[in-house]
Order: sequence, then C-alpha cells, then structure tokens
Amino acid sequence: MKMRLKACRVQAGMLIKEVAQAIGVSEMTVINWEKGISSPEVDLGLKLSLLYKIPLEYMDFTKDGNKDRRKKA
Repeated sequence: MKMRLKACRVQAGMLIKEVAQAIGVSEMTVINWEKGISSPEVDLGLKLSLLYKIPLEYMDFTKDGNKDRRKKA
C-alpha cells in the first residue's frame, strides 16, 4: 500500500502537509503510511480516496497487503 499512497498523493499534486491538513492528521502520520510503517484506519482511508479521487477498493488497508485485519467470529 505504501507505494500506492505516495503515488496517489503525487498524482493529485499534493504535498504531505496538504494531505495531513485536509484529513486532520499529522504530517508524520502521512509519512508513516507512505513508508508502510502504519496503515490508515478505514475512515481515514475513505477520506484519502475522496481526496485523491480514487476508488476506495484501490487501497489495501492491511499493513502487508495480504492479511485481513477484521476479527473472525
């Protein structure tokens, strides 16, 4: 996901600071997402998809891109 987030931000012509301000997080949070250190929660992912004008499905909200973070019942 990290490469997608950075690529989407660059494609949108936005700076990290602008993204952080637009969705209400710190710049460090956006940096950590882009580096793959952490992943946005789904609500913030929705904000990113709206901001970047990309489908929510395009983003993978798991850290490694393979594991399902939902708890199994």
